Amino acid sequence: MSKLRIGIIGVGGIAQDRHIPAFLQLSDQCVIAAISDLNATRAQEVSERFNIPNVYADYRQLFAEVDAVCICTPNKFHAEITIAALEAGVHVLCEKPMALSGEECEAMVSASKKSSKVLAIAYHYRFMKEAQAAKKLMEEVGTPLVTRVQALRRRKVPGWGVFTNKELQGGGSLIDYGCHLLDLAIWLMGNPKHVEVSGSTYNTLSKTANSVNQWGTFDHETFEVDDHVTAYIKFENGASLLLETSWAANIKVDEEHVSISGTSGGLSVFPPELYTAKNGMLFNSQAAWLPGDDNPGLAQAQNFVDACLGKAELTVKPEEALQVSQIIDAIYYSSQKEGSYTK
Repeated sequence: MSKLRIGIIGVGGIAQDRHIPAFLQLSDQCVIAAISDLNATRAQEVSERFNIPNVYADYRQLFAEVDAVCICTPNKFHAEITIAALEAGVHVLCEKPMALSGEECEAMVSASKKSSKVLAIAYHYRFMKEAQAAKKLMEEVGTPLVTRVQALRRRKVPGWGVFTNKELQGGGSLIDYGCHLLDLAIWLMGNPKHVEVSGSTYNTLSKTANSVNQWGTFDHETFEVDDHVTAYIKFENGASLLLETSWAANIKVDEEHVSISGTSGGLSVFPPELYTAKNGMLFNSQAAWLPGDDNPGLAQAQNFVDACLGKAELTVKPEEALQVSQIIDAIYYSSQKEGSYTK
């Protein structure tokens, strides 16, 4: 069987640090045939660094050279490029979040179904070995009741790239960072339908002059995205989820936490630990060893390649990523309207 030919659209940090190295490790199954970037100098440098033969300024020219693309552009262009690729008969792995809005995501899902091509969204936290182990342990939890999610960084607003550009990214800490753990939590819960969302967004700290920040510098006067978000989400089955995410929290240390309390037990994901009650006693149990690779980017690339070749189902289905974007939309809407969003 011939190798899957892959094109990379947008060759900034995430492409160079995660996606290109991962696909290169799968050289027995795929080859990176071309790249595209509006920055011609950067594109040429990446081409030479990774020995990628074809470079295009216009991503549309790349479609004829490849079977699949990995989209690593700012969020604003995810939907446009994804739909164009699918209509050209090309499989797509698109960086998270899926798009700027639920409406754009729906158009992407529709294009995928119409083309019968693979559409994967790069929520790579699902591929962490802790997440994969937690998914296997969910039967010990029973029916999920209350889920808690914390994705918190202490004064770490990304002061590079376009992370704080609302027009290009659509938001800040929620759409960039919190979306990962929100997606992971809802996936572990079995993707129940959300029916009510209440949220609050903040950016007071990042709009303060001379604020301390560990990750580069940014202009506090033009800062327009969220740096801290809280939300309460209620699902059709009665379950609820409490979310807190921040780039700039005044906390002691960074925190990444997903825990689920269910009818039979509880589960914490990082690291996987079960909390159960039996024989009149309470038990905490933790795995002594976890299977899997320490590189979730490689596992993600492998799943995408396998799905394109018809060898596996996607771990992150586009309809599931659509739900995450719909909830993000609802959180922002609720914060702006100072009330709950109800479906």
